[in-house]
Amino acid sequence: MQNSEALALTAALLSAAADLTQRINDGVVARGFEVRPAHGFAFTRLAPDGATVTDLAGHLGVTKQGASQLVDELVRKGYVERRPHPDDARARLVVLTERGWACTRAAEEAAADAVRAWGDVLGEGEVRALCDRLIRIAPYGPLRPTW
Repeated sequence: MQNSEALALTAALLSAAADLTQRINDGVVARGFEVRPAHGFAFTRLAPDGATVTDLAGHLGVTKQGASQLVDELVRKGYVERRPHPDDARARLVVLTERGWACTRAAEEAAADAVRAWGDVLGEGEVRALCDRLIRIAPYGPLRPTW
């Protein structure tokens, strides 16, 4: 692959990721949740078992202070709560509340809607093939915002 082709592929993948992130966020907001894309990236780390602020900071690629501020905002909005950590008396575990889980389900619905639109353009078989190929390239993420 020539450099220009690689650059075009890179631009297309980044554009598709940005568009998908925006479509999911727009769908979640349309379903009545007050969130930003960064919240969704945090939710992926908090589900299913919660995480410490330190874990969340590492996942998001931000400082512990930045992650703590994000958690404070999510607590105020009712999406997460802090609980005692079951294995570390010094740490607090941040977990999704029922409202946080409802928001996560709304994100899943919005993601399905966005991918369905890709099926209208490419066909369902091509979307499945695209998914299989992307999973082979990047099977484990990380799933984090690009600040």
